[in-house]
Amino acid sequence: MYHDLHFAFNFPLFVGSPAVDDADLRKNDVVRIYDIFLGYTDCLCATDKILRQILIQPEFQKEMGTAEFYYHLGKYAAEWEEKTGNKDVSVLAAAYRCGVPVHTSSPGDSTIGMNIAGLEIKGLKLRINPSIDVNETTSYVLYAKRSGGESGVLLIGGGSPKNFMLQTEPQIQEILMLRDVGQDYFIQITDARPDTGGLSGATPHEAVSWGKVDPTRLPDAIVCYLDVTVALPLLTHYALARHKPRPLRRLYDRRPELLERLKKEFFRHTRI
Repeated sequence: MYHDLHFAFNFPLFVGSPAVDDADLRKNDVVRIYDIFLGYTDCLCATDKILRQILIQPEFQKEMGTAEFYYHLGKYAAEWEEKTGNKDVSVLAAAYRCGVPVHTSSPGDSTIGMNIAGLEIKGLKLRINPSIDVNETTSYVLYAKRSGGESGVLLIGGGSPKNFMLQTEPQIQEILMLRDVGQDYFIQITDARPDTGGLSGATPHEAVSWGKVDPTRLPDAIVCYLDVTVALPLLTHYALARHKPRPLRRLYDRRPELLERLKKEFFRHTRI
């Protein structure tokens, strides 16, 4: 989400080669993300400066989850797109306009988190509460099941975000002790291997043992061992070509309602 802001703020990024002298890049004020180059001063630090100006605004001076945080940040990203005339380049801006909640599982593990921490020393009142995210994402899945629908996960890569999404079912069954059997659909695109520990959450078969995936749906679960930059454009084009646009669900706006539904079911069934 941090690097998404470069696009919103209309700062330059360049395609280069990973086979370069990184010490030379450092001397020349250039930062590298594999084959993407960005200026340390005119992109990285310039993004930080604008971000800090945003974070001190009144709406950020409270405790919140990452969905609310990124919604507020997305509002500013959308305004910057309008200001620079560089529209439809930011994921955060698009999510803000469409009411799509954006959650990140480790908000401190980023330059956004670093800027928040730096401003906290100066008195910033913002607090990111990860428990809010755990309960909100769990409420989405529970509502999908209880409203007569189905739930599914599309996992691009792995790591912390993957488990963060999949743990919604163990949260329902193991922690809240509510009846459920796991996600109905599981699609994963990855180039990691489970035997080395690189494929966090491992295969859908392993996920069944945790209650993350419905065992009766296991034959339909898919793991595609393929580079994401190949698979995602194909999958996106297929979805756009085969289905007409649907009304926006604006799930972000429904967070309080869905969380309240989760709480009511929990208190109906628990004796703790």
